[in-house]
Amino acid sequence: MADVAIEAEGLRKFYGRVRALDGIDLRVPVGTVLGLLGPNGAGKTTAVRILTTLLPPDGGSARVAGFDVATEAAKLRSKIGLAGQYAAVDENLTGAENLEMVGRLYHLPKGEPRARAAELLERFDLSDAADRLVRTYSGGMRRRLDLAAALVARPPVLFLDEPTTGLDPRSRLGLWETIESRVAGGTTVLLTTQYLDEADRLADRISVIDHGRVIAEGSSDELKDQVGGEHLEVTLESESDVEAAIVALEPVAAERPALVEGVLRMPIKQRRGTIAEAVRILNDAGIGIDDVAMRRPTLDDVFLTLTGHAAESADGDGDGEESGGER
Repeated sequence: MADVAIEAEGLRKFYGRVRALDGIDLRVPVGTVLGLLGPNGAGKTTAVRILTTLLPPDGGSARVAGFDVATEAAKLRSKIGLAGQYAAVDENLTGAENLEMVGRLYHLPKGEPRARAAELLERFDLSDAADRLVRTYSGGMRRRLDLAAALVARPPVLFLDEPTTGLDPRSRLGLWETIESRVAGGTTVLLTTQYLDEADRLADRISVIDHGRVIAEGSSDELKDQVGGEHLEVTLESESDVEAAIVALEPVAAERPALVEGVLRMPIKQRRGTIAEAVRILNDAGIGIDDVAMRRPTLDDVFLTLTGHAAESADGDGDGEESGGER
């Protein structure tokens, strides 16, 4: 379909008896960001490699930018940009030469590769190192250069596989702004990440995969709603008041309040006025309050609920064939 930039149906990949991908379906409308979340070895990188023609699928089908990934790979490659987990730049060229080379490989008009290289080097804060050999770059600088290379040809579809791994906070924020700018201009992005705040900010839709299968999908808000609505959290001045506070707060709670790591936590019947009502109830009961706040589930909560554990650090990611395939 013309309004769908990335579409996969029943995508499968096996490494011996390991099912790296076990029939995943993905659909990314043009000009949107799909966040692909999952624990180490869930299948994220395998999916990206198949969708970018680097790896043949063992089953199912996929189309990107209107082209079949298996039968129209050559045509497809001119329509996509890819930044993988590890910088794929030539250490024996300068930063500027790397980007100019990419521009020529994409057959940009004469003169444009150099101009585009200069523009991207400035955007990624690499202008001062433009004429240095990449082998003298730090890991973070190589990462930024690799991301710049993925943007040289202004591809309509961009694949970013854990793009902010190794970036400092300033560079990370700069990349987020670059992605948002590209999407505003119509670019479609598939983003894999284990930084859940990154998905929360950038992704229009999120697919959570585990053991090679999509186990949940929706917007960030929709996924958060799956693990429960807003909760009221109350920290008391004295733990001796816990039981009295539980009884007192039952009228505003949708379920009996529970003590979790020293904090009274309870789902609420309604949002409006609940904090004020809770404070009034506890004051009337003579119960001292140290802190009170309304808390909505985060993507960390969603991830923990769906996969059974928190998201790992992006460092040392186990995705990929090198470690014997994804699980």
